[in-house]
Amino acid sequence: MTTALHLARPEDLDRITAMVASFHAETGIEMTETLCREALLPLLEGIPHGCAYLIGPARAPLGYVIVSFGWSIACGGMDGFVDEIWIRPAVRRRGIASEVLTELPKALAGAGLKALHLKLDRDNETAQRLCVRARFQGRDPRTLMTRRL
Repeated sequence: MTTALHLARPEDLDRITAMVASFHAETGIEMTETLCREALLPLLEGIPHGCAYLIGPARAPLGYVIVSFGWSIACGGMDGFVDEIWIRPAVRRRGIASEVLTELPKALAGAGLKALHLKLDRDNETAQRLCVRARFQGRDPRTLMTRRL
């Protein structure tokens, strides 16, 4: 993999918070900076429920990817969701996200992950093509439903 992935650490909190804010602004997600930092910090401190990676140079990352972990009987054990992936607009369309989504599952499989899932907008054809190139497949006709607590 030519685009390095670096596990984000607590000292990366300001850097990754700024990128998350950019992603959220692009996609219309409303979240206070305080809530964002509270959600990110446990990941950066090593909570076992997920991880955050900086994409590219650690000091000047090109983006980030956040994976949350779960358990699926149907998938045979531990699975993960790409909760967010974001690449800086100035370096998009250079294959960085494709490379990350191709290589990240290999690395996570080495840690025991059985499946990696992605959520994307049904009308986002660019994201769908990216996922197909990275060998992700649409699942059965189930719909993910959420109840916020």
